[in-house]
Amino acid sequence: MVSTTVRPASRPLNFWVCLGVPAIAAITLLLLELTSLDMDIAKLFYDPVAGDFIGRHSHFLEDIVHDKAKQVVIAFSVFSIVGFIASFFVERLKPFKRELGCLVLSLALSTSFVTPMKAVTAVQCPWSLEQFGGHETYSELLSPRPQTDKPGRCWPGGHAATGFTLFALFFVLRDRRPKLARKAFVFAFTLGSIFSISRMIQGAHFFSHNVWTAIFCWLICLGAYYYVLYRPASKAQPVAKPARA
Repeated sequence: MVSTTVRPASRPLNFWVCLGVPAIAAITLLLLELTSLDMDIAKLFYDPVAGDFIGRHSHFLEDIVHDKAKQVVIAFSVFSIVGFIASFFVERLKPFKRELGCLVLSLALSTSFVTPMKAVTAVQCPWSLEQFGGHETYSELLSPRPQTDKPGRCWPGGHAATGFTLFALFFVLRDRRPKLARKAFVFAFTLGSIFSISRMIQGAHFFSHNVWTAIFCWLICLGAYYYVLYRPASKAQPVAKPARA
């Protein structure tokens, strides 16, 4: 037997914070293009004697932090899809259909945007540049790309997106479980940061690449939440809920 209850109104959303902080971060990154910060940070992880990045051939960074960790997040995404499909048939999951749908949408969008943007921007990885033993010429994000037979595929950061995509958990939980949502935010930010730093140590990305990725993932998850789940008090609506015996 199914009863009807009212979907609780969403907690107030401070758009000045949710949009303002990413906007300030983006402007700061554009200004940092006028400096050598990216290059200076990359040099911290480069061994000029060996002629390579210190983590380039690290088994732990490549096989565990990169491959295995990514597989765990992919498995979580698959379980999310299964849960969303099950919410159409399983009574206990039906009240959470919109949350599960928002989670799947957020995970899909915040990972699928990476590959097309890599192809369009053609930004080179640090390990491909002349400054770090490669053969390619460095160019700023908004500058024309030098002619090359091997266009870069390093902006934004794919592995960073694997971690930052879990910002979706924060938004999915923020109305029902706010304390758990805050923990989910910290977890997503920490995981994305670990993935980002690990790839910087390997020479796969500059610092700014990963910060841009965090901004994109945050905005995508925010947008999915706003259009799928966000319900101000004036728009709270009924939702099916299994009746207790």
